[in-house]
Amino acid sequence: MQTDRFLFADGFRLAVHDAGGNGLPVIFQHGLCGDARQTAEAFPRDPRFRRLTLECRGHGASDFDPQPSIAKFADDVAALAAGLGRPVVIGGISMGAAIALRLAVLRPELVAALVLVRPAWLTDPAPPNMAPNAEVGIALMRLPVAEAREAFLQSDTAAHLAATSPDNLSSLTGFFARDPVSRTAILLNAISRDGPGVSTADLGALDLPVVVMGCGKDAIHPLDLSQHLAALIPGARHITLPPKGDDKSAHIAALHAAMTDFLERI
Repeated sequence: MQTDRFLFADGFRLAVHDAGGNGLPVIFQHGLCGDARQTAEAFPRDPRFRRLTLECRGHGASDFDPQPSIAKFADDVAALAAGLGRPVVIGGISMGAAIALRLAVLRPELVAALVLVRPAWLTDPAPPNMAPNAEVGIALMRLPVAEAREAFLQSDTAAHLAATSPDNLSSLTGFFARDPVSRTAILLNAISRDGPGVSTADLGALDLPVVVMGCGKDAIHPLDLSQHLAALIPGARHITLPPKGDDKSAHIAALHAAMTDFLERI
């Protein structure tokens, strides 16, 4: 996917994807080991809204940081947001939602509203739902790729996901083909053990429009976690999307509709 420009932070060159136009700016961030292709698919194609995605360190066309963290990723997104000259809507999928949440708490002057899609974190680091990602990362560190993949597919975790969350299993299996493998392993281990660095009190003090979206059959992004997160933020709206693993097209269509409705209202 072609990069529109680069942002430089701490000596790292970071890829910025900007849909352009005069629409409402929305910084929309990808998930762990994702890139701007994920956000382009998930974001509605509507000229009223201008999507910007900063590919986090070690993702897409951005430089790799051997010590990645959600805090660093959020600082980079803050630099992008500050350059826009006014508070903007910030959101993301999974890890992207954690980044957006951190910014709303720590840099409220930059954030006009939040769009949190399939969040994987509340407030604590290393939530148990992120353990499968760490498990893949550990396997990649300890074994050659083919052996690591086979070991994971034979694990209890893989069997559980195959029965309950096949879309999660598909994503995790894809990590074994993500190059370079050593960097993928570092990202999976570091970020799975990380967190947004906020408290429930911080969430209770937020005062801005917020929409949280979750879906069933998603063990890494549990529906009850997204519902709990929405309940912790005053005035936040929760929307349940069709399970992505059942019908991806229906999931994406519902996501587009929900995001469009939210953005039209703010």
